[in-house]
Amino acid sequence: MEINLKEYYADRAQSLAKEIAGLKQKNRSFVAGQIIFFLAFIVFVVLYTTTAGGRLLLVMAALSVIAYFIVRRFDVLNGEKIATQNSLLQVYQHEMAYQEGDYSAFYDGREYVDPQHPFTFDLDIFGSQSLFQRINRTVTTGGSRRLASLLSTEHESAQGEIERITLQKEAIDELAEMETWRADFLAIGQKAGEKLDSSAIREAHERISSVRLPSFMGSLPVIIVAYAAIAGLWASVVLPFFTPLSGEVAVTWGVLQFIAVFLLCMKPLRVIRKSVDVLHKHLQAYISLIRHLSATQFKAEDNRRVVRQLQTASISFERLEDILNGLDRRGNILGLLIMNTFLLSDVFLVRRFCQWQRLYMSHVMDWVDEVSHIDALVSMATFRYNEPFGTAAQLVVDENMVYEARGLYHPFLGKKAVRNDFMIEEGHYYIITGANMAGKSTFLRSVGINYVLAMNGMPVFADALKVSVYRLFSSMRTTDDLSHGISYFNAELLRLKQLINFCRHSKHTLIILDEILKGTNSLDKLNGSRLFLNAISSLPVSGMIATHDLELSKMSELHPERFSNYCFEIELAENINYTYKITPGVARNQNATFLLKGILA
Repeated sequence: MEINLKEYYADRAQSLAKEIAGLKQKNRSFVAGQIIFFLAFIVFVVLYTTTAGGRLLLVMAALSVIAYFIVRRFDVLNGEKIATQNSLLQVYQHEMAYQEGDYSAFYDGREYVDPQHPFTFDLDIFGSQSLFQRINRTVTTGGSRRLASLLSTEHESAQGEIERITLQKEAIDELAEMETWRADFLAIGQKAGEKLDSSAIREAHERISSVRLPSFMGSLPVIIVAYAAIAGLWASVVLPFFTPLSGEVAVTWGVLQFIAVFLLCMKPLRVIRKSVDVLHKHLQAYISLIRHLSATQFKAEDNRRVVRQLQTASISFERLEDILNGLDRRGNILGLLIMNTFLLSDVFLVRRFCQWQRLYMSHVMDWVDEVSHIDALVSMATFRYNEPFGTAAQLVVDENMVYEARGLYHPFLGKKAVRNDFMIEEGHYYIITGANMAGKSTFLRSVGINYVLAMNGMPVFADALKVSVYRLFSSMRTTDDLSHGISYFNAELLRLKQLINFCRHSKHTLIILDEILKGTNSLDKLNGSRLFLNAISSLPVSGMIATHDLELSKMSELHPERFSNYCFEIELAENINYTYKITPGVARNQNATFLLKGILA
């Protein structure tokens, strides 16, 4: 399947490249056609003025102009298609790179890295080469934040939680099967040239919400007066040709009408432009995304809900874009003079904005949030599609914590990963020993990261995974903070304190620890670790603790009902053999001395 995906993406990219080449050839033909028809127009006009060709030459000149504009229109449409296909080609090129293990085209979510988070820092959820970077295809900043929020959610057993996850999984699975639809969605974002800034839209929304326009501008009497004024001016222009009415009336009326409109609308329009200008850059792409969504018949309830929410969004954004275009047209001074004098265009522009503000303003951020939601789901669905070896986790409702894995492995390792079976029981602690590089930390992260995937309805990397909903807390990568005077050991203590407070407020928690109290001497570390485990075992917590300290494994002799020993054993011979298989018991072989002898030899 992986080979087929590589071939599929390569074939799509090759097909698009050929299509773009053909479109560019058309583009050259259209340019040549425009030059030809423009020159023909000039020739026919010159001939008309220098020969006795008469009306036929004028007709030919007019037809040349018409042909010029027709060809120009085709040229514009062809250029837009080239831009669209180039964006789509870029989407497939990025997916080709993904299949080769190159994720550099996708933002890594470094802004979401938080060493204080219960688990994301230890499990490589964010940052370079992270889970987020592998999943992320978002085209909006809101979608990026939504995806980050989903991957960092602190799940807890609650009524309806599994139903929510199941609905999300169904939405992801449906989108995963819609490969060309997803590619078109991503291409719309690529075509914008940069990630669509949801925050800018939110800020603009807040400014627009605060705009206070004269209430009478949207009233019926003002419109009646406006239409009467327009009719009166046109009448004053026409009547002098048929009646004794002086033409000065039309001139005076027109001047006074323009001044009145200018004074009445100048301030409201300045406030409107200042408020909505920022939307221009992102509005067209949002309209395209919403159209793309609204035109699709989904089956999954979560996807259908998004479409229902966006039913009127396209109309709203199109009307707002029309208002923005009206503001832009005001830059033409001559046009502004004529339109305001004869048609009161600014009055109707302000009125349209008042109507838009009244009808749609309260829904805008809901629409932006829905686009962000589907944007995150498209990313997760692409990950689902790109990882066909992943399986669906079995989510269960249980009063106790459940984690039963068969053939579990870390998603970053791919097919080369060694798979392990493991089961975690409620309130039980698993002390895992083993040599350096034997696979302890990777296994702990495999347990944690697959839980995060399961809680988001995404594929897990196991032959089978049965899991309930509980809270997760890890401490595997503690760092010092010298800028705040926090030593490594103090940082460990603060992390363990955070862990204890976290567990005290949870029904069920799985803790994943890698070497408790690394920042102290061996005996102190052992005594402190025992003290900590004895204390934490009184809480509704299950745990996995990796350690090099074999003495800690004796906890299973003191409390066999709560503590069990597992290990990653290595085989020492002429070379070290790493099996990366977890087995019951305590590790016997260590490799530090063996490896140092090799270095010093």
